[in-house]
Amino acid sequence: MALSISAPTSSPFLPAPRQVGRWSSSPSSLKPAGFSLRRPVVVARAAAGNAPSSPAGAVVTELDVVSSFSEIVPDTVVFDDFERFAPTAATVSSSLLLGIAGLPDTKFKSAIDTALVDGECNTMEKPGDRMSCYLTKALGNVGAELALQVPGRVSTEIDARLAYDTQGIVQRVHELLQIYNEHDIPSERLLFKIPATWQGIEASRLLESEGTQTHLTFVYSFAQAAAAAQAGASVVQIFVGRIRDWAKNHSGDPEIDEALKKGEDAGLALVKKAYVYIHKNGYKTKLMAAAVRNKQDVFSLLGIDYIIAPLKILQSLDESVTDSDEKYGYVQRLTLSLDKMYNFSQEELVKWDQLSLAAAMGPAAEELLASGLEGYANQARRVEELFAKIWPPPNV
Repeated sequence: MALSISAPTSSPFLPAPRQVGRWSSSPSSLKPAGFSLRRPVVVARAAAGNAPSSPAGAVVTELDVVSSFSEIVPDTVVFDDFERFAPTAATVSSSLLLGIAGLPDTKFKSAIDTALVDGECNTMEKPGDRMSCYLTKALGNVGAELALQVPGRVSTEIDARLAYDTQGIVQRVHELLQIYNEHDIPSERLLFKIPATWQGIEASRLLESEGTQTHLTFVYSFAQAAAAAQAGASVVQIFVGRIRDWAKNHSGDPEIDEALKKGEDAGLALVKKAYVYIHKNGYKTKLMAAAVRNKQDVFSLLGIDYIIAPLKILQSLDESVTDSDEKYGYVQRLTLSLDKMYNFSQEELVKWDQLSLAAAMGPAAEELLASGLEGYANQARRVEELFAKIWPPPNV
């Protein structure tokens, strides 16, 4: 996750004050962080559902328009001028640690070095346990440094290898919370990114009951989204494009087949259904759409809480200047009026448990979840392998 634009005041990621920000993909001065930034607010039209207008003479782009409906989160971790962007939030992950390791010395690199001389980790006899400890310490240390750089929230990825271990996830979150506490970072500034297995969803329930905010990822089915909302997850992330890609090359998933029969895009259909379910039942969960493939996807998702989009799409939106006096065709696609389209079955309204979730997840969700977990686990292993090569550091 990187910069975010025109965030709603209810955003769990960002504070209320708005700041001006721009981004760049230039590698001339790499910055090892996924930051969140916002653009100036665009005043909304009086007519409900119409795109916003702007003060006389102001330049309005498509990005300004879509940012008035949803929080836009560019999918990038590279910035060429840190001081220009007024960063407000950040994400720390194994992939970020790998990126930091390849950069010249920075305060973030120092945070990793500090993790590698941690006394608690150094006393562990098993190399695997020691490297896992270093990984956790490095994530917390880097996250704490990012928290000092941004006024908003820091989201921390939980090791995908714990995806089927509820107590392991909870324990890892508690370990990270302790690290953040040692750096005087309050828990309300933190969010923890957890895979949406049943065990991950149950961990989210336990953590949210403690007041710890969670972000469930790898959601590819309605059952996962509904169970996550019931658990009280703060954010649920649906990968629109990955579901579409699966549908193009496979068949036999009842949920996807049903959407295709109606002439709907399978990924967008899942977002709409989850949106209605969450709002109809009064859950606090915010929805995030990821794996957005084109500008039309962005337009089709207007009204969702967050949209993660590739930088090239956002640059295209930003370069498309619109006439502030023109009546735009942009309308909010996700609204409570969608309630009329959905009559949830008794099976869909059940209190989800492990068995019902397993029975409701079709082949698409099962395959995509497994693939996502494997990718994240491989990144964590790569970090640990890197740490093993450079450990012990000098003077240890």
